[in-house]
Amino acid sequence: MQSYQIADLFEAIADAVPDNVAIVCGDARISYRELDERATRLAHFFRERGLGRGAHIGTYMHNGVEYVTTMLAAFKISAVPININYRYVEEELVYLFRNADLRAVVHQREFADRIAKVKPDCPLLRGFVSVEDGSGADTCAIDSFGFEAAVASGSCERDFAGRSNDDLFIIYTGGITGMPKGVMWPHEAAYFA
Repeated sequence: MQSYQIADLFEAIADAVPDNVAIVCGDARISYRELDERATRLAHFFRERGLGRGAHIGTYMHNGVEYVTTMLAAFKISAVPININYRYVEEELVYLFRNADLRAVVHQREFADRIAKVKPDCPLLRGFVSVEDGSGADTCAIDSFGFEAAVASGSCERDFAGRSNDDLFIIYTGGITGMPKGVMWPHEAAYFA
């Protein structure tokens, strides 16, 4: 059976053209091999913290290499990345964190204070990873693990099993008609869309 699970598709491309550039973001250029290795290591970091199939992991950051790495890492362990608009105010954050059943959030360091303010209202959240952004924001209140340290700590072995075309990709839409709403896409449907 053909796999349309996004991590499977990405790994096939990374194996076929490992040295080709996968992402250009500002001055950063990263190859498929590098991106795959970093996502694999981050996936192991997540898995070692009890995140796996079906776990919802928030992506609360600006577009960049870390955003794509986090999404791929989640897909590798059949977890579900949940996009979080960086413009959301506290009320919207609490709503989305709770509505999406987030267990962890990978965030720009600058958003640590917003997360700390809403964390008490979001009891399912148990892990945070911060992407360095030069803001100098204090991450102690949420005990956030550094992104690069998380990547460095994980294994680079692709030993993940049990992926499915029915693994979910959830996209939260803007809240122009009220609060944000999650749209669920099985990977196969997302591929063909």
